[in-house]
Amino acid sequence: MNYKYTQQFRQALVEWFNREKRDLPWRQTTEPYHIWVSEVMLQQTRVDTVIPYYNRFIERFPTAETLAYAPEQELLKMWEGLGYYSRARNLQAGVREVVETYNSVVPDNRADISKLKGVGPYTAGAILSIAYGKPEHAVDGNVMRVLSRVLHIKEDIALPKTRKVFEEAVDFLIDPENASSFNQGLMELGALICTPTSPKCLLCPVRDYCIAFEAGDAAQLPIKTKKIKMKQLELDVAVIQNTEGHYLLEQRPAEGLLANMWQFPMVERNKESIDEKYNVAIEAKKPLMQFKHVFSHLTWHIDSYSATVKETGVLGEHVQWFTKEQIAQLPMPVPMLKIWSQVDV
Repeated sequence: MNYKYTQQFRQALVEWFNREKRDLPWRQTTEPYHIWVSEVMLQQTRVDTVIPYYNRFIERFPTAETLAYAPEQELLKMWEGLGYYSRARNLQAGVREVVETYNSVVPDNRADISKLKGVGPYTAGAILSIAYGKPEHAVDGNVMRVLSRVLHIKEDIALPKTRKVFEEAVDFLIDPENASSFNQGLMELGALICTPTSPKCLLCPVRDYCIAFEAGDAAQLPIKTKKIKMKQLELDVAVIQNTEGHYLLEQRPAEGLLANMWQFPMVERNKESIDEKYNVAIEAKKPLMQFKHVFSHLTWHIDSYSATVKETGVLGEHVQWFTKEQIAQLPMPVPMLKIWSQVDV
């Protein structure tokens, strides 16, 4: 790589990060397990959202051993509201591997740590550099955006093969003596200064070494093709109460979106009815709320209502009646929590 400002870039970035970094709870430790938890939570999720979840999670599961064998329903309840629940399951599976295979010590090399469930190239590099101080690349969206501008890289970051370009760039630029501050500095710069739109170039600590700033096209980088069209689903959701004051819930399948989470009876509108699918005779319907919930690959358009039933038929597998106290202990996805908040219980 031909970049003449490597040393100056390193120094300016590391000094800026150590001076200006945000005071975040996972920056108070170098415990690899804690760093791992924070990095998994921060995937696809805003920092401000993660902070209270991280604090509660570490309080409940302070060590790898406490998380490794925790009941999945308790784990999902602790993760409730963060979304992308496969992250939590993969984290637990990976941590269990550490406990059983590595005597509860998170591996300090890329070969071994990359074998763990749910640990991809970015998470591996983040743990190795932040917890162990190893000069390993940790390339996420923020890093690709920053380096696409600094180095004027015009490859399409939506293509998986492009990540290799940025990993090689970090390997070339990284400060071997300050790997943690360097990698976190790249991430922090992308989060606070070198933002997707309207980058704050005049506040940037590495502006003097940024080729895109000199060329005047920082806002046009990185190059990223548009995602595929999002799938849209129109859904009816019913909060059904029986004569004993119990509510009907269904556990989602063990695989796929929101696996093993609990939801109120839900059907795709105009394709199926709540009555038929759940073998209930609904009475006294009352509208609750209409809203949409956006996942990474599809959008739910939800129309919800409350209802009562006097008699029910045989319930299907994974469908049960619960008291409101029991519901409080069940892991439920955000759309269901939103609906439940509208029910007068």
